[in-house]
Amino acid sequence: MTSDKEDSNHVQERRWAIVSLASIPLIMTLGNSMLIPILPLLENELQISKLQSSLIITSYSLVAIFLIPVAGFLSDRYGRKKVMIPALLITGIGGLVAGGAAWVMESPYSIILLGRVLQGVGASGAMPIVFPLVGDIFRKDEEASATLGIIETSNTVGKVLSPILGALLAGIVWFAPFFAIPIFCIISAGMIAFLVKNKEKNEEPISFSKYWELTKTAFQEHKKWLIAIFIIGAILMFILFGFLFYLSSILEEKFNYQGVWKGGLLAIPLLALSIAAYTTGKIIKDHLKRMKWITFTGIVLTGLSVAVIPFTEKPFYLLAIFLLCGTGIGMALPCLDALITGSFEKNVRGIITSIYSAMRFIGVAAGPPAVALLMKQHIFWMVSIFSVTALFAGILAYRNIDP
Repeated sequence: MTSDKEDSNHVQERRWAIVSLASIPLIMTLGNSMLIPILPLLENELQISKLQSSLIITSYSLVAIFLIPVAGFLSDRYGRKKVMIPALLITGIGGLVAGGAAWVMESPYSIILLGRVLQGVGASGAMPIVFPLVGDIFRKDEEASATLGIIETSNTVGKVLSPILGALLAGIVWFAPFFAIPIFCIISAGMIAFLVKNKEKNEEPISFSKYWELTKTAFQEHKKWLIAIFIIGAILMFILFGFLFYLSSILEEKFNYQGVWKGGLLAIPLLALSIAAYTTGKIIKDHLKRMKWITFTGIVLTGLSVAVIPFTEKPFYLLAIFLLCGTGIGMALPCLDALITGSFEKNVRGIITSIYSAMRFIGVAAGPPAVALLMKQHIFWMVSIFSVTALFAGILAYRNIDP
């Protein structure tokens, strides 16, 4: 009887741990993607160019690229929660700085960027640490893969909700989305503190030199497929956020879809991404070959979808293309997460998954400004870059991911 009760409590703890972990990618995605549909509004309110507005997205991601590996090292050395909770609080402070500047200053653009940099500092120590923490808590590959599918689903649910929520909040006052993030961060930090029961290391932390040797050894053993996954992750995020930026601009500037209506339209294809990520997490379990071929198929679907963008610019045609593109990306991401998380020992898992997350952030950072510049040219150039990078990712998946 006691055993049954203990098992029930254990299952309940696991469920709350999953919910708590899933809150982090949800919040981090909201913190970035919530601003994409309101960028044209920010351009008007702040009197800035399209390139300057894209930097509001990029500044968040750019700083995270450099700090994510540091956060991975600290989490391996001192414990996951000891890094994640302060990081969430820093993210919230960044939102307060950006929102406060927008509220009280006449020319707040530079301080908004500073607030976004602070949010990026926080993001570097929160979202990337989720992957190794899942590997720490869920020892069985099947459980870890399913949970990583839920984590990616939470990430994509954030993308689904963000256009609608961003538009709703901006409808109250244009800088309200900045103030929403601190509230979400406090809730998530509390959940991680009290509901995630991960036993931290008791032994003496290893020295940096020893840690560096372990990391180099892990990298040398898995270099071929590891670098491929890093590059694929960056490319998929580049296409996703570049396409989101393009679609948001086109829907408002050419077709006059604004506010919640535009947010709802952007949410439809992102919902496909969310469903694909969740389903893939359930399907892959611990089957490495299945992960490879689902990744390859997802990349091919992504590449084919962006290749047909130039045939017409009708809004619902573009949404249908983005639906296919989102489905392809949603298929690939949980597989990449599972391959990375399940392949390394706990003492280097944090740094390896952090480098992977940093590569994804490079794609997030590069997508909006690249598309902002390419939109001044013929659409052929944007589509060519999307298609060629997708083709390159497909070749890497086919040749270098070898289960």
